[in-house]
Formats: sequence, C-alpha cells, structure tokens
Amino acid sequence: MPMPAYRLDVRFRDGTSGIVDMAALAGSDSAGVFMSLRDSAVFSAVRVEAGAVTWPGEIDLAPDALYEVIKAKGSCVLSAEGVAQ
Repeated sequence: MPMPAYRLDVRFRDGTSGIVDMAALAGSDSAGVFMSLRDSAVFSAVRVEAGAVTWPGEIDLAPDALYEVIKAKGSCVLSAEGVAQ
C-alpha cells in the first residue's frame, strides 16, 4: 500500500510486514527507471503481481530481497546504490 513520502507498507503471506522507504531512490538522478516514481500518480499505481511489488512500465522490486531485510530489520530503505544497511 502506498504511503506519503515515497514509502510503501508491505505485508507478506507469513505475516511479516514493514515499511519500504523509496524516497532516496525516487529522488536520485541516477535511479534509472525508478525516476518515473517521482510522479505521485505513478508511485500510487503500485500493485502486487506474482508476489512482486510492481508499477506500470515493468518496474518492480525483488520480493525475496525485501522480505529478508524487512524480516531482519522491520523496514527497508532503498537508494540508487541498493538497499541501505
């Protein structure tokens, strides 16, 4: 579910849940295809497809990587460099 400030509230089938913060990624000039998420209408068009968080234009996030970080930390921060540790 999209939230303000380029964040997502995600929940996995096993009950694991957390926040994905994408502000640094969406705001980066080196974000590639993720730069389109700066448009709030595009960001809000998020959906789950085949278990992955996706947007129009074939943009998606790897669910297994998100799961591992959220399971360990409760949240995940994404940047153009990858997952912030």
